Amino acid sequence: MAGAPEAPDAAEAADGFDAVVLAGGRARRFGGGDKPGAEVGGRPLITWVAGAAARAGRLVVVGPPRTGLPDGATFVREDPPGAGPVPALRTGLPLARAPWLALLAADLPFLRPAHLDRLLDEARRAGAPGAVLVDGDGREQWLAGCWRTGALRAALDGYGGASLRGLLGPLGPVRVALAGDVRPPWYDCDTPEALARAEDLAARPGP
Repeated sequence: MAGAPEAPDAAEAADGFDAVVLAGGRARRFGGGDKPGAEVGGRPLITWVAGAAARAGRLVVVGPPRTGLPDGATFVREDPPGAGPVPALRTGLPLARAPWLALLAADLPFLRPAHLDRLLDEARRAGAPGAVLVDGDGREQWLAGCWRTGALRAALDGYGGASLRGLLGPLGPVRVALAGDVRPPWYDCDTPEALARAEDLAARPGP
């Protein structure tokens, strides 16, 4: 007897998304250490980001394999390792299969699933190719955004530069500002000083 048809997974759903996390940079401003493995609030930065993308159909990490991430996570490396965010995206994007993709840095300790939901909702509502968080000064945070996978592929096909801003800016994403957060979701930990401040923010009372 034939069983009931399987429900489509998140990657096959019309509004599903995958996530590509860039975790293989050289972390020069961080002193060359393992920035994704640095801890805030008792957890490595990259596990906070993986948690924010928990509803993704597929989690692709462009960086060295590491423990503590979901069992289904896929690890790939750009060639050469540490070549920059555009080569890293070129390496990770072919593994995405969902119609939407969250493109994320590995050092965002305050990013949560609700923030990705907001980005996706804003992009869909506007009929835009994507949506990106902006910081308190109104600057786009190109590694905290959600995009139509097809739009990213098309943009990469015709792009010879090395800047994420140069790649993503011309797509005209929705700019999403989330005011009033004690712990801003766009906050990244590029330096040891930023990491120390993140630890302080994590300890403060707030929602």
